[in-house]
Amino acid sequence: MARLPEGALMQRAAAGLAAACADLLGRVYGSRVVLLVGSGDNGGDALFAGARLARRGAGVTAVLLAPGRAHPAGLAALRRAGGRAVGTAAGEELVEKADLVVDGIVGIGGTGGLRAEAEPLAGAAARSRAAVVAVDLPSGVDPGTGEVRGTALRADLTVTFGTHKPGLLIDPARAYAGVVRLVDIGLAPPRDAVELEALQHADVARLLPLPAAESDKYRRGVVGIAAGSSRYPGAAVLAVAGALRGGAGAVRYAGPAGDAVIARFPETLVSGGGPRRAGRVQAWVVGPGAGDDAAPVAEVLAADVPVLIDADGLRLADPEAVRGRAAPTLMTPHAGEAAALLGVSREEVEGARLASVRELAARYAATVLLKGSTTLVAAPGGAGAVRVNPTGTSWLATAGSGDVLSGLTGSLLAAGLRPMDAASTGAYLHGLSARFAADGAPVSAHDVAENIPRAWREVRG
Repeated sequence: MARLPEGALMQRAAAGLAAACADLLGRVYGSRVVLLVGSGDNGGDALFAGARLARRGAGVTAVLLAPGRAHPAGLAALRRAGGRAVGTAAGEELVEKADLVVDGIVGIGGTGGLRAEAEPLAGAAARSRAAVVAVDLPSGVDPGTGEVRGTALRADLTVTFGTHKPGLLIDPARAYAGVVRLVDIGLAPPRDAVELEALQHADVARLLPLPAAESDKYRRGVVGIAAGSSRYPGAAVLAVAGALRGGAGAVRYAGPAGDAVIARFPETLVSGGGPRRAGRVQAWVVGPGAGDDAAPVAEVLAADVPVLIDADGLRLADPEAVRGRAAPTLMTPHAGEAAALLGVSREEVEGARLASVRELAARYAATVLLKGSTTLVAAPGGAGAVRVNPTGTSWLATAGSGDVLSGLTGSLLAAGLRPMDAASTGAYLHGLSARFAADGAPVSAHDVAENIPRAWREVRG
């Protein structure tokens, strides 16, 4: 900001915002645009963008929530372009009749939900048939955590500037953002300031394990699966299904569901004993469908290889044994399991996902993959950048999909990926597989597993 003329960044932001609004409108001339303008720079962005739209023939009205504190240069630009400004008394009616509503109420400095004077406008926007565009982020969401502590405005499109804000990528706030469009205004955040990362195809492609010319099944890694029970044999089958497609050279299964596993996947190396007797592996997956048998969990935790703990294993594992391991540990709870591990309610975890995954990683000295509407991965101790998976889909809310993810991720661990990379790569492929499997229709966990090779090829391509 010190190197640029005053107002240059705001003009860049306004230009990008106006272009996005024009794209959404299709036909700008004659459209009705309502700006919801607060007292900060987000309001200024909205006013300058509104002036650009007004010059293209849109009828633009700014509803000023704090008339005495609206951005003066932005307000003057809007009026020069033929726009007008009104108070909040007429705001609801204007919003309900608009073609486009621009939310410039609160920016990244806001905390908590909307103030009382803004809540009726948010309600009107929800009732209106207008498209809603948020400036930088929807008003009322927490920009740094993704929490929503009160009323927030729901957008169809969020135009954010410079860099993504964590609240645009983490639920519950992500659900308020709609489609997110990033406008580069020349702000490059320093690397050590990054709080959240979202891998893209190219990042995942670099991490995927590929066999070399001299590779054999053992050099590629062997993953052990200690899962399933007489009551839940399907969990073992699904975990093995994910593991067979995850890049390791072989899969060993140790558990009571051996007959079901070998009937579906004859290439699996099935052992009748416990994990100690299964043979050498480079990583273990333990817990899916394990029921109440804690012995396999204790055996796996005593091994000197990376271990992924999921489902019943999270409940059966001795916390001290987890914290005391020398080899890496990866825990993969959903919100309910995370709540039990932290001793809080599920609603508290779902409302503060970023804080919850960091706390789990710190408390258990383990890498933690917190499953859910947005999957987060935190490194042991909880410090550093948390990774958020961008490929997830609501179609993954189906029985057994977590078992597939565990097997897939465990296989990546056995192939040599560090836990942070294995977890984020597994979640990425898993989400992409679900999207391919669903294609707009319900899917089963087996369908997700079957589409992992397609996701792998998509990323590599």
